[in-house]
Amino acid sequence: MSHSPRLWTVLSCSLLVASLGAGATACGSGDNNPLSARPYDAGDQVAFNQASGGRPADPDKPLEVTAKGAEARITDVMAVDTHGRRLAGELSAKGDRWHSIVPMAAGVRYTVTVSTEDQRGAPGQRTLVFGTTPAKKVLDVEFGPEEGKYGVGQPLTAELNEPVKDKAARALVERALVVDAPPGVEGAWHWVDDKHLHFRPKDYWPAHSTVSVRSNLEGIKVSDELHGAASKPLTLEIGDRVEVTTDASSHYLTFERNGEVINTIPVTTGKPGFSTRNGVKVVLGKQYFVQMRGDTVGIGGSEYYNLPVYYATRVTWSGEYVHAAPWSVGSQGYENVSHGCTGMSTGNAAWFYENITEGDIVRVINSIGDDMDTFGNGYGDWNMEWKEWREGSALLKGTQEGRSPIDQARLRPTV
Repeated sequence: MSHSPRLWTVLSCSLLVASLGAGATACGSGDNNPLSARPYDAGDQVAFNQASGGRPADPDKPLEVTAKGAEARITDVMAVDTHGRRLAGELSAKGDRWHSIVPMAAGVRYTVTVSTEDQRGAPGQRTLVFGTTPAKKVLDVEFGPEEGKYGVGQPLTAELNEPVKDKAARALVERALVVDAPPGVEGAWHWVDDKHLHFRPKDYWPAHSTVSVRSNLEGIKVSDELHGAASKPLTLEIGDRVEVTTDASSHYLTFERNGEVINTIPVTTGKPGFSTRNGVKVVLGKQYFVQMRGDTVGIGGSEYYNLPVYYATRVTWSGEYVHAAPWSVGSQGYENVSHGCTGMSTGNAAWFYENITEGDIVRVINSIGDDMDTFGNGYGDWNMEWKEWREGSALLKGTQEGRSPIDQARLRPTV
């Protein structure tokens, strides 16, 4: 197709300005200028492989737009779904054909706007609206924890109802899980297994900030017959920066708030054979009263216990707490006599209970016990080095550490 008429118009304008000194108005306005006209209806000049308002289209089949004859050429195609997501496509060099290059979303409506121009350069336009069939099998994403206020160590979690094993599919899922956080925060998703992801920043969340996560997966093809479902977004309010350090060798606990030590408490931790785990733990919850029995954690015989416990702050799923232990006050600050928990006086435990919240950091050092597991016994996420954490991301694995376009895409600053 020749585009010489449009080129001729440009040359004519240039010559006219040079010879007459008439200025830009000779070409930039006027009723006869095709570029100044409102787009005409290009319905007779373009064809779609989908029918407007007809039967829902198969999302696995590409969307195609073609120009009819030599009267016009396609200059642009914008296909946007119900959620404002633009469908990527490719336009031929001649402008006679456009086709999508990624699968369409399932169970949505598309609005397709096609821009054209005729042989004189006049703009045309045609719009098509159609729907796609619902997904046969959906991938649900449930975010955690529950909405509320948390400490700076609280990871975000995403649980899938179906396993995702393929690397490309994992990257697609990860790219669609969008975290909004304060500017300057670097973070990444980490695949715990085929159905669970955790997100944490490189350092703790900034105190007094807001963090939210949402999914853009709805309708998106993840794998054969599996498309993303709608997911409920999640918002967390981050409180003070509370960091608790328990030194099992000195038998003292130090409580810091926003970088200031506000209390030092004598404690007892796990005795030999029941030593408290070393490492960073995140507060999982609080219970005013817990009946603690040894058999619930596999402790019997002469070590069996059955005790009423007050002001219990939980840090592992296996039963490690910080709690009131009035029976061991004589040992607190001097020796380790517990079965793994951190015990303190009732008065100190009540103060600790009132000043600690879910998501706060509780770190144990200098214990002869094992290290805290990264996953499976609470939130041990902070015990993994950042470089290794990034390797658990389908998007960041094998990339250079530091802020990159991928990092920034995964963690979008709030306005």
